[in-house]
Amino acid sequence: MPGTRETAVYTHGHHESVLRSHTWRTAANSAAYLLGSLKPHMKILDIGCGPGTITADLAALVPDGHVTGADRAPGVLEQARATAAGRGLTNVDFTVADVHALDHPDDTFCVVHAHQVLQHVGDPVQALREMRRVTRPGGYVAVRDSDYAAMTWYPASAGMDDWLDLYRTVARANGGEPDAGRRLKAWAREAGFTDVTATSATWTFSTAEERAWWSALWADRTLASAYADRAVEGGHADAGRLRAVSGAWREWGRQEDGWFAVLHGEILCRKDA
Repeated sequence: MPGTRETAVYTHGHHESVLRSHTWRTAANSAAYLLGSLKPHMKILDIGCGPGTITADLAALVPDGHVTGADRAPGVLEQARATAAGRGLTNVDFTVADVHALDHPDDTFCVVHAHQVLQHVGDPVQALREMRRVTRPGGYVAVRDSDYAAMTWYPASAGMDDWLDLYRTVARANGGEPDAGRRLKAWAREAGFTDVTATSATWTFSTAEERAWWSALWADRTLASAYADRAVEGGHADAGRLRAVSGAWREWGRQEDGWFAVLHGEILCRKDA
């Protein structure tokens, strides 16, 4: 069907420092709000599946059904296929897709799921319309996105404040909305959903191991990922500013009292039967 094609650029890219975070994600820590609605026979579309860890978990939870993982980046799908194969899953496949114009007939899936996707797309309302179109009557569209402005940490750090300002600037320059979490309910209503359950959940990083992992991946991402390239190419930061932000992340990670919380908005939308 005709529709708006994606105009946003994926801010993070697929550098190792990004996949380090993505491969940590599971259905339990990233889609708990959806799990109670799953049935063994369901057919699921997992949009923006990345390396496939959530996709594989969903496939294991619907042993009599099927899961299709979809992503715009063909390269990362090889890792997703390896993830599923390594777990011996046979009820899952992967395909390249644009959420603004999905290549599936109307009323195909019992559940259409997207984790950390709508913050990166050019037209999130059109994306939700497409997700709704390919969902069967009575089925669910499930979406979860972080909200950068609502992220919070301790102790206070001017360098971390600069990270947040810079990230939100770069993400918006790329055509996305980094504070998507708070907007999901409004976007869903604009897309035509009338039965929307809106919730929230957090990731919290506080132990020495959690701080070391979270701070290192952001310190590395700030210097070496597509996000870093786009910050410089867009004129938003120079190498010196990126080094300072990266250093602020590492300094925060060394703080014994360090604590970081990521707020997510979640919507579970039931398509009218």
